[in-house]
Amino acid sequence: MRQEVEEIPAAIARLLAEGRDDFARGGKALRERDPVAIVTIARGSSDHASSFLKYAIELLAGVPVASVGPSIVSIYGRELKLGGTAAIAISQSGKSPDIVSMTQAARRSGALTFALTNTPDSPLAAAADQTIALRSGEEKSVAATKTFVASVVAGLGLIGNWLEDKALLAALDSLPQVLGQAVGCDWSPLLGALDGHQSMYVLGRGPALAIASEAALKFKETCGIHAEAYSAAEVIHGPARIVEHHFPVLALAARDAAETSVVEVAGRLAGQGARVFITSANSDTAERLPFAASGHPITDALALVVSFYGLVEALSRRRGFDPDRPPHLKKVTETI
Repeated sequence: MRQEVEEIPAAIARLLAEGRDDFARGGKALRERDPVAIVTIARGSSDHASSFLKYAIELLAGVPVASVGPSIVSIYGRELKLGGTAAIAISQSGKSPDIVSMTQAARRSGALTFALTNTPDSPLAAAADQTIALRSGEEKSVAATKTFVASVVAGLGLIGNWLEDKALLAALDSLPQVLGQAVGCDWSPLLGALDGHQSMYVLGRGPALAIASEAALKFKETCGIHAEAYSAAEVIHGPARIVEHHFPVLALAARDAAETSVVEVAGRLAGQGARVFITSANSDTAERLPFAASGHPITDALALVVSFYGLVEALSRRRGFDPDRPPHLKKVTETI
């Protein structure tokens, strides 16, 4: 896992260099389709990547995005009416039967379908109209890291070309350097703060909420910590009740319009006695973590996950686990 985290900047540089034709072809198809809505098809870390892309599309294109449940087709046998839409399916292996089935059904129903996968000769790739290969190389660790980041970048490359968004495309071109800086960010103060804790919250808003969801999953699967992800707006509607003395909270703030609200909620929880860590220079109450700023409000949140991956790998080993081989899990999950 550590090696694969350190490979992320190079993997993203390769994807951006070799995937330009895929991005351009997909962007052209989306402009021609002019979708009224977009659906995403994914599970696990790939679904968190989909959530990130949901925010990016809604913020940049103004097109609504919904995650559809693969079991609607695979278990319940119901096909959706998706004419006039586009569908983005994400799976690093491209082998999960329910993801493949939903993608096939979306294509039959008239959706323009895209497969984002690290396995371009997979069943998922065959099921979609167009495939964007992640080009991440083999990922051996059960916990996905570089394929998660590559899935988001592949989606952003597609979006940037669709909208011909020069600012986003420029931010993507500089992303490998930013991610290299993110790998070097030291989040080790969190290590001791989590000693003896089996429960915590991870907060975010907008694209950073998708990163919070991914972080909470990684805390569970590599460290056995019951981490829950919440929007900084929603955590005060009930979940804040259990936040008391030294309850650990990781607040993921990006340099975007939501940063102020995340800082405010982090301060409120710190006032309740929580041990709060935040990726913002604007907090006077939470403990600040270093971050690699990307200069763009969409890509800024993505850099946070790279710093987090280094932290959670070290935390897993500190707690006596092997992050490469978490119990009860396997690399490819083929859900029906």
